[in-house]
This record gives sequence, C-alpha cells and structure tokens, in this order.
Amino acid sequence: MTSYKLLTPGPLTTSDMVKAQMLEDRCTWDDDYKEMTQQIRARLLNIARLSPDAYTSVLMQGSGSFVVESVLTSTIRDTDHLLVISNGAYGERIAQMAERIGLSYTHYTTAYNTPLVIEEIALLLQAEPHITHIAMVHCETTTGILNPIEAVAALVKAHNLVFIVDAMSSFGGVPIDVAGLGIDYLISSANKCIQGVPGFGFVIAKKQVFLQTEGIARSVSLDLYDQWKTMDLDGKWRFTSPTHVVAAFLQALYELEQEGGVAARYARYAENNRYIREKLAVLGFHSYIDETWQSPIITAFLHPNEAFDFTAFYHYMKSHGFVLYPGKLTDVDTFRIGNIGEIYAADVQSLCTTIENYMGVIAHDKN
Repeated sequence: MTSYKLLTPGPLTTSDMVKAQMLEDRCTWDDDYKEMTQQIRARLLNIARLSPDAYTSVLMQGSGSFVVESVLTSTIRDTDHLLVISNGAYGERIAQMAERIGLSYTHYTTAYNTPLVIEEIALLLQAEPHITHIAMVHCETTTGILNPIEAVAALVKAHNLVFIVDAMSSFGGVPIDVAGLGIDYLISSANKCIQGVPGFGFVIAKKQVFLQTEGIARSVSLDLYDQWKTMDLDGKWRFTSPTHVVAAFLQALYELEQEGGVAARYARYAENNRYIREKLAVLGFHSYIDETWQSPIITAFLHPNEAFDFTAFYHYMKSHGFVLYPGKLTDVDTFRIGNIGEIYAADVQSLCTTIENYMGVIAHDKN
C-alpha cells in the first residue's frame, strides 16, 4: 500500500516505532502484557498531573464513542439528571446515547460555529435545580471549535455537579488542568493526540465520585466499574483486549514524553495549524470557526466557491500523498484538515504547496 500522510483527527499518521510494536503477538494473560497495561494507566495519570491517591484510569475496548457510552451507562443513576451541552455532532451523539440508555437529561445546543453561551447555561442550571451531571465535548471534531471547559467548570463547582468531559480530540495535545477544573470523568482515545492506533479508549476518573458507582451499569461489556475492578488487580482486561494496539499505545506514550510532554506537542500542533490556516486563506479557503475559538487540532474550511469539487480535490491530494477529511456539516459545505499525529513543518509546507498547485491547475483548466 502507498504510504499517505493522514491529515485527519484520528486515525492519524503514526511513527515507525509505534507501527513496529504491532508486529509482535502478545498473550492477554501474560504478566509482561498485564504490566504494560498498568504502565499505561499510570502514565495517563502522569500526563494529567494527577495523584493515584485521588484519581484512577480505566482502559476500555472499542472506539471513543464506546467509552463515552460506557461512562454514561455506568455512572449516572436513574434518579440523576444529565445536562448535555453541544455545538457539534459529537455533543449531539452524547444526547443520542442518553436517550437510548433512557437517562433523564436536558440538551442545551448552539450552532456548530457558535461558542457556548455561559450565561444561558447558568440560567438553565438555575431553572433546573434537579440537574446532577454535565457532559460536554472539549474539542468538537465536527468543526475544530475548542469549547470553554474552564467557564463550565466554574458552574459545575458552584452547583456541586458531576463533570464529564469528552476530551477525545484534545487530551495529550492541549493542556488540561483536570484536578483544577474539577473534572470527574475525562474520556479520550488511543488514536488521537497521544498518536497511537484505534482499538481502545480510556477514562480518567476521580475516585471519590467513581468508586460510588458500583452496580449502576446497564451493560455487561460497557460496565466501567467492573472493568476497573478487574484491571486494578493486576492489569487484566475483563474481555479480550486489542494487544497490538495496547503495545503501540505504550510506545506512543514514551514518544510523547520524549517530545517534551503535552506542552511541546501543543506547540507543534498549534504551529501546524497556524501555518495551514494562513497559507490557505491566501488561496481562498477560510475557516468555518472564528480564530478566537479555533483549536490546534483540526480546522473546517469553507469551500472557496460554489464550483469547488471536493471529490476531485480529495483524489488529487491523495494522489500526491495526503488524505484529507470531508466535512460533517449540513448547513454549509466544508472539508477538514487535521494537523495532529506525526506531522511536522515540512509536511504542512508540502501540503499547502500541493493545494496551491491544485488551485493553479483548476484555474488553468477553466481558462
């Protein structure tokens, strides 16, 4: 297969060393493998600068959405009431999960390109004092908007609520003060900013809250408490784990540390993102999200004109070694460019040059 640079929000371009870890077969019952699981759990807490006395981490098979649903179905009681805050497809998915599970919930939404209105959320909490939990997405992969979890955290603290943050596309690549913000459950995935491959996700949970949830789960396979109870003994997963993915993720964690941690990775991602947005603006591609709210993870670009053919553009870029992401909006035409993974200055420079060449080709064809 041809090797492409994935300009996507995950799966993404991984290092050769991460890929190499998947060449070895491992046994789920082997002590060395179980030790790898325990190392991962400890290193996740280190990344978040958390004490194992106050927080724990749990790994769960499946995509990020599996893990979000695991938290919702395992930690919210029938007597609780969830407020879902959304301005994108992944926030809406949380509400869809709550509906399917049968949770009592309220859904606050804003437009996809609109930041959350904290004053409205504050009024909603006053109007609905029965709310016990808040769930929201930090970086909405739909558009690339970075939502203000700090402002929401202040409301959570004022109302003594449980705070669930989908940090799927931000943890490991954007600094998050988990303890300072009072986040009770932070959820992310192996194939995002830590730069592993798809196959499992994880939850960083505040023990004081999480250890009170035994017996709540409405699912056997997604029972987060039972997964933690088994895994916490010696690193054993309850059911068959993605051994190759786990090994790759541990290598990815080493590489995050070698790069200089979250701060260094954030700086690289932010510079990638800045360069792409500035170069494409000159070519007529403008961001769907205002720069004030733009994350350093992925950018949604408006089509430059009505004649722009994304399919033709996509195949041209792929033929030149770059895989982009289609848009996920319904009201306007967009496509997305991610800049996380093993993507460096030379890669984004080559990307922008290729896009410039494409625009020159179609301009020539029109003439």
